[in-house]
Amino acid sequence: MSSTGRAAPDPGLVVAARQGDRRALDDVVAASLPLVYNIVGRALRGHADVDDVVQETLVRVIRHLPALNDPTAYRSWLVAITIRQVRDWDQRRRVALNRDAGLDAIHDVPDPASDFAGMTILRLGLTDQRREVAEATRWLDPDDQELLSLWWLEETGELTRAEIAEAASLSPGHVAVRIHRMKEQIQSARGVVRALHARPGCPDLGAVAAEWDGTPSPLWRKRLARHIRDCAFCGRPGATFLPIDRLLAGMPMLPLPAGLSAHVPSATVPPAAAAPAVGPHPPGVAELAGHAPRAVVPYLAAAVVAAVLAITTLVVALPDDPAAEPSWAVPPPVAPTKIASASASPSSAPSPSARPTSKAPVAPAISSARKGVGVWNFAGASQALASSKAGWYYTWGTQHPGISTPRGATFVPMIRSAENVTAAELARARAAGPHLLTFNEPDLPEQANMTVEQALDLWPQLMATGSKLGSPAVAWGGADPRGWLDRFMTGAKARGHRVDFITLHWYGGDFTTAAAVDQLRQYLQAVHQRYQKPIWLTEFALIRYDGGRQQFPSQEQQAAFLTAAAGMLGELSYVQRYAWFGLPATDKDRSGLFSDGTTATAIGRAFQAAR
Repeated sequence: MSSTGRAAPDPGLVVAARQGDRRALDDVVAASLPLVYNIVGRALRGHADVDDVVQETLVRVIRHLPALNDPTAYRSWLVAITIRQVRDWDQRRRVALNRDAGLDAIHDVPDPASDFAGMTILRLGLTDQRREVAEATRWLDPDDQELLSLWWLEETGELTRAEIAEAASLSPGHVAVRIHRMKEQIQSARGVVRALHARPGCPDLGAVAAEWDGTPSPLWRKRLARHIRDCAFCGRPGATFLPIDRLLAGMPMLPLPAGLSAHVPSATVPPAAAAPAVGPHPPGVAELAGHAPRAVVPYLAAAVVAAVLAITTLVVALPDDPAAEPSWAVPPPVAPTKIASASASPSSAPSPSARPTSKAPVAPAISSARKGVGVWNFAGASQALASSKAGWYYTWGTQHPGISTPRGATFVPMIRSAENVTAAELARARAAGPHLLTFNEPDLPEQANMTVEQALDLWPQLMATGSKLGSPAVAWGGADPRGWLDRFMTGAKARGHRVDFITLHWYGGDFTTAAAVDQLRQYLQAVHQRYQKPIWLTEFALIRYDGGRQQFPSQEQQAAFLTAAAGMLGELSYVQRYAWFGLPATDKDRSGLFSDGTTATAIGRAFQAAR
């Protein structure tokens, strides 16, 4: 099917952007975003890292646009870069996780309802057989997800077969064979989806699926399809399957999320008007030139929105000294033949005399986007945070006064207690990023100290931020029937409240490494089994509480536990993030990572090495 060309900018616009026209560059990025988002979103199945991969893709596109020789080939070049970023993401995941983990662990799809198939059904309003096709894609082999993202766009008229072959680094013939095999898998899965939704259902199918946990997978697709093929009840005459190609033809791409589409820059909208006002005078693109990435975030609604509006300024303003490159601007891909070079053109490089004679130290690259730390201010906190190699951090509030966010890391806001549910605090939380942590240990009088009913009554105000919401973080008993968290989650479901992930704290009183790690694993597994949602472990360490007094293990014991626990957490696909307690190490806080801005404890060194 021929491409409509809706997903790529005009070649003339690409030429203008390549020659340094800032407005043209904004428009090129804005025009590219829907295609990139659809490819990445479907290839990653709506994983929580979609925004990050989209942002990294746009960074590469902007940085290497001057090296694109043929502006008419921009779209195929864009798709090739996007697929390379998807593959890099998958490779990082496979390295980070146990290579023997199951398929679900490798791809870390925490909730089928939140994947791209579910979003496609919801946002495009799909019904009947189109809905069946979208649901059937959940059952594909993991290696076919990347190909699915490209083939789906071919069938909807956004890509050509030649562009798919070039992006996938395959011959057109090989692509045709793989697509044929993938369509057979989808067709088989359509039968499974229809049989599972049939009312009344097949009693024998229920027996076959008795041990199925409800998560679509290739293994269960094969088992259930085998029964359906041989079952007179499941195979009884009914509505015939329309060809998949006919169902997808003419279907639009999945619209951008509201947080993205509301802030995509336009040639007719000044940058300052595209960003929500914070304070008396929100800066425009030109005023933000030279700032670190996170200086832009408070003025935009989401991280990828910042990529669309602010990255154009940031990347162009960066010196071409590789040492000054942000940690998230990863090395250039193995480029298609149309890319002449990964370096900037000679005319755009500053002259040697214009270069500074000395450079500010560059913060170490983060070692994992999942790894975080709780931070409160102390002498040298910003330097310690950068040296920790944490990918994210929080401060038990909506701001981080006196603490600078390292390159490549993110700040996650928190609404700590009922008194923080104010218009000003909620606005700051909304501006700070896409995730929001909520009520801190509401089951303790000395912390948030809230009843379940009070938390449920305030929850709609948190949902109104549009952020992805973590549950209140209970001090303990997260898996206990009728415990604080259990009663909250039951009440949230009854009221129709949205809770996107479970937030937990855990402190171990057994200082034996193997026992402590096993206890933490069992707790996380029990909580996940009860609520079937992703988990953020936002406080954990070895601390024994005895009559109100804290007892700590030795530095070596704590470091050994941290190392082993980080490895274990990497094997649990549903644990999306974790945060150590905490960054400062004082006489009181002896599980901390840094005694000052430059001195890491033994625990801190273990944290730096953890992934």
